[in-house]
Amino acid sequence: MDENKETLELKKKPKLLETSFLLTVTGMSVIGGFGMALAMAKKRDPVYFFKGMMPTKELPESGGSLAMRALGWGTLYAVSGFSVFCFGVWKMMGVKNLEEFRLKVGNVLPRIPKSENPGRSDFKSVRELMNYIIDESEKEKKN
Repeated sequence: MDENKETLELKKKPKLLETSFLLTVTGMSVIGGFGMALAMAKKRDPVYFFKGMMPTKELPESGGSLAMRALGWGTLYAVSGFSVFCFGVWKMMGVKNLEEFRLKVGNVLPRIPKSENPGRSDFKSVRELMNYIIDESEKEKKN
């Protein structure tokens, strides 16, 4: 029993490290991209860049507060619009619960045929996945 627990912990550790690495790289990329965009905007027109940072007589609202207000309204419109769309589809279909909805949609949509050979789906690392993708690509090129 203890051996299984240790094996499970050893399997989880590399996944945790891989996940944390990918999240760190993604976060650094987002921060770097945003920083570069700000630096380019500041370099391109420093006068208007600083005018957009603080409200002035000509511009009573800063660029940041204007963007936050636009984001708020855009989010409200997107969520409410999609909710009205979903409610309309629900009512037009005349369903009473999610199970009934799933069955009606399943009857309307075309069936997706299952492939004979779905390929591998159990990879121990990202490197093994990449090697598999390269090998499959080379096999397709030969055929």
